[in-house]
Amino acid sequence: MPNPTSPQPMPPAAAPIRVLLVEDHKMVAEALAAAFEEFPEIDLVASVESLAHGMIAAGNQLPDIVLLDRRLPDGDGIEAIAGFHAVSPSSRVLVLTGDANSAIAARILEVGGAGLLLKSGLLDELITAIRTVAAGDVVIDPELLSGALAMLAGSGDRLGPVLTLRERQVLGLIAEGAGTDRIAEELRLARNTVRNHVQRILVKTGTHSKLEAVVHARKNGLLERP
Repeated sequence: MPNPTSPQPMPPAAAPIRVLLVEDHKMVAEALAAAFEEFPEIDLVASVESLAHGMIAAGNQLPDIVLLDRRLPDGDGIEAIAGFHAVSPSSRVLVLTGDANSAIAARILEVGGAGLLLKSGLLDELITAIRTVAAGDVVIDPELLSGALAMLAGSGDRLGPVLTLRERQVLGLIAEGAGTDRIAEELRLARNTVRNHVQRILVKTGTHSKLEAVVHARKNGLLERP
């Protein structure tokens, strides 16, 4: 019989978030690398200065998050998002930019990006954004998001497979800004069940993120919540 006073085994620690940084400004890259060392849940697997080297690193390292500068010596980071998804399909791309507007946000959503963040923001905001994106959510300022969705509405192809009633309910709540906990509570579902519904929605819609699925669904009138 176990000794009741003996220490209980600790639960296994969550795996760190593997981050690939693609940033050509050396001082910025070095500052971020130093900052990430203070957060054990973030593992900076590589830091490179161009899209070409970023693609190679992404294919080799298969990071959870690609933290991608918008303007790089060899091209536009937003235009490269699809390429990162091609070499590392499970990676989610968070764009760093010096300025942001609804048009930029719309471009990022259209190609499957997981969000954008201003370089002028605080470190805490970046860390929170990385955690949020790693958890499967998207990081875009609500004001920019509203304008971006308006720009994207009415364009694009029809969604193929029909979503089930429950999937449409989940997607409707996501469109309202609900996270996993709120969806689980409102629909009286387990958190894992919500995650499974979300994964099926992404597969059916051929999208990479919850917000991208919302964009596609809004284009096709699938957001009504019965």
